[in-house]
Order: sequence, then structure tokens, then C-alpha cells
Amino acid sequence: MQNPDFDAGLTAAPLMPKVERQRLHDTVVEHIRRFIVEGALEPGKKLNERELCETLGISRTPLREALKVLAAEGLIEISPNRGASVSKMSEAEVRETFELMSGLEAFSGELAAERITAAELAEIKALHYAMLACRAQNDLPGYYSRNQAIHDKINEAARNSALRQTYVSVNRRLQALRFRSNYQTPKWDRAIHDHDEMLKALEARDGKKLSAILRQHLLDKRDAVLQVQVQEEAGASASVLKV
Repeated sequence: MQNPDFDAGLTAAPLMPKVERQRLHDTVVEHIRRFIVEGALEPGKKLNERELCETLGISRTPLREALKVLAAEGLIEISPNRGASVSKMSEAEVRETFELMSGLEAFSGELAAERITAAELAEIKALHYAMLACRAQNDLPGYYSRNQAIHDKINEAARNSALRQTYVSVNRRLQALRFRSNYQTPKWDRAIHDHDEMLKALEARDGKKLSAILRQHLLDKRDAVLQVQVQEEAGASASVLKV
């Protein structure tokens, strides 16, 4: 099911500023990663280098360097003969990766409840209320950025560098799918409820409860993503039959 706020092409791109030369490499990577996460570049889509260069106001050299970074992260596939395209995870990959992430998030929550500081908790609470404001305005990109910041800060509060490294690597592959899990309003509202419960458990320093909430939260996202994929595939099959 296509998110109505995003077309298949780079319709969201004109809202983004041209890339400044300072920090060019990191900025190009971040812009393209955002295109992928928010659906402006859909899974399986072949990348048009000329179009991306024009959109970002850059030459092909920094673009190709950025694509190599994203390929290393698993977001882009580069073929010698076909060029670059957005990676598309199979159903099995989606299931297995979300299962792994559910465990990583659960462990992060358990450790964070023990180790988080008052200042870190206050920052998470501020992000939570900003996230609720975005939901009230139906601002999915704004909501998602704050949502991910909350999950990220819980992971950081766990203060485990090995866990942190694995979490960041796995989460990069799932960001676009986590974004898509909120396309349906009931799923989005359920995620809000989960975050309310996460905050309560974190404030109570209840690691076991927070761990259980986070684990189920990620498994629910897995199910929502798989449901969207089934609907999209059914729609594509129907279109082919009409032709």
C-alpha cells in the first residue's frame, strides 16, 4: 500500500535544501538515506544518478562515494552491469531481522532502566511529547524522527558499546520498514500507546517491563510491515491482471 504522502519518484526532494560543500560526504549519505526511509526511493527502485545529482546539487563523484557507504549498510545494491538500486528485503529477511532487533531493543531497555541518568530521561520525555505533537498534526516524518531518537537514546543509555555497534548496524536496514509500519492509522496509534507505556516503565526503572514492551513493540512492527507488503503485492498482481 503506497503512502499517499510520497510518490514513486523524488517528490519529497524539492523541500530539501541543496547540499552544502562543508561535510558534503556525510550530508549526501544522510539525504539519500532519508529518501529511502521516507519512501521517496522505494525498495527495488533503480537509482538515476543524474536525477539525484540534480536534486542534491552535487557532482557524480560524491554521489558514488555516498552510494558505496549505503551499500555497505545494506540499503543499496550496486551491480557492475545494472548500476545501483534500493535494496529490497525478502519476507524471510524481514522476519528474521525484526526478530533480532526485538532482542536488541529488549536488552537495551533492561540495561537502560538501570543506568539512565535523570538528564537523559528528561530528554527522552521531551522527545516523547514532541512526537505526540507530530502525531496530532499527522506529521509522519516528524513523528518518525523523534520516535527513532527515543529508541536510539534508550540504546545509548544502556551504556554497552558492543550492543550499541550491533544495534546501529541492524537498525539501519530496518529504518525504512519501521517508517512504513505507521502507514495505517490503527498501527500508528498502537505505537503511540506502546511509547506511553515505555516511558512509564523507564520512569519507574522497571527494566523487565520495559524489555517486554520493547520486544513486543518490534514484533508488532514486523507484523505491520509484512501486512503492508502483502497488500502491495496483491495490488501489483491485480494491476498486472487488468493489463
